[in-house]
Amino acid sequence: MNKLIWIAGLALSAQLAYAADEAKPYKYGDTLDIAEVISIDVPAGGCEVVTARMTYVDSKGETHETTYLRQGPDCHDF
Repeated sequence: MNKLIWIAGLALSAQLAYAADEAKPYKYGDTLDIAEVISIDVPAGGCEVVTARMTYVDSKGETHETTYLRQGPDCHDF
């Protein structure tokens, strides 16, 4: 019986971990309720277009993640 409970707990934690990795992709025109930006992660990519991930807190105190396209961090206008 203990093994069954352990397996059920493991399956639930795996589902929660997978859900935490899912970020809603931003689409042009979406309205985001951003009260505070927690982090912005931009992968290296030279001047290529990359998918960045932003973690933020909304006005209700809930944490969300969204992804969006942007120019790589190594591209500079001179």
